[in-house]
Amino acid sequence: MSRLVALLVIAATLVFTMSEVLAGSQTVRVWDPRNERWIDYRPIGAEPKRPERPKYRYYDPSSSQWRTYQASREEMEERRREAFRRRIVPFETSEAPGTVIVDTAGRYLYLVQPGGQAIRYGIGVGREGFTWAGVERVTRKAEWPDWRPPAEMRARQPFLPEFMAGGPQNPLGARALYLGATVYRIHGTNEDWTIGSAVSSGCIRLTNEDVSDLYERVPVGAKVIVLGPQSDRRIVQAALQADE
Repeated sequence: MSRLVALLVIAATLVFTMSEVLAGSQTVRVWDPRNERWIDYRPIGAEPKRPERPKYRYYDPSSSQWRTYQASREEMEERRREAFRRRIVPFETSEAPGTVIVDTAGRYLYLVQPGGQAIRYGIGVGREGFTWAGVERVTRKAEWPDWRPPAEMRARQPFLPEFMAGGPQNPLGARALYLGATVYRIHGTNEDWTIGSAVSSGCIRLTNEDVSDLYERVPVGAKVIVLGPQSDRRIVQAALQADE
């Protein structure tokens, strides 16, 4: 009987915690019976934590006073979209045109172009503990790819399906570029609000519109350089300064 009561308590806790997730929290603690431990599970679709809205001071001539203005959520979202909008930027590098350079710290992906330029795309990257760095090649491309979560991901998130067919609701979005023999991909997402955030398990995500554009430009065999938190980022500084 005591075991039954304990199971009912765990189930009630899970239902309550899941309701908190649906209300907008970021993670839910669930019991993993296989490893006999509690784990933090972040459901697909949960929004990243919103940054605090900045405050600005302005002079009001009608009252001859300085006042404080706080940016609205709508204004913050518009600024985020503008910051990560696809655009051409200066990009001096010895890497050949067609090379993909991913700056995880800056949340941008660069496709090197001739003439000292690059196409810059806003991206979502791996959350803390899931960032990585290295050089890979695009080994495969797929339109509306199917999704088979790796075993290690399903171990962390037991509620994930073993398989999900490609389509608008698939987490891999409209296109995917597979990187070497790794489990990582450059792929799309229907969760546009995650662009500019650290939300994934190591994959690089773009909006479906941007990944479709990148897909047409990048062939199988293309070189992909991923800069991690400890990488030398001087290669991307000129492109970042273009916004200043």
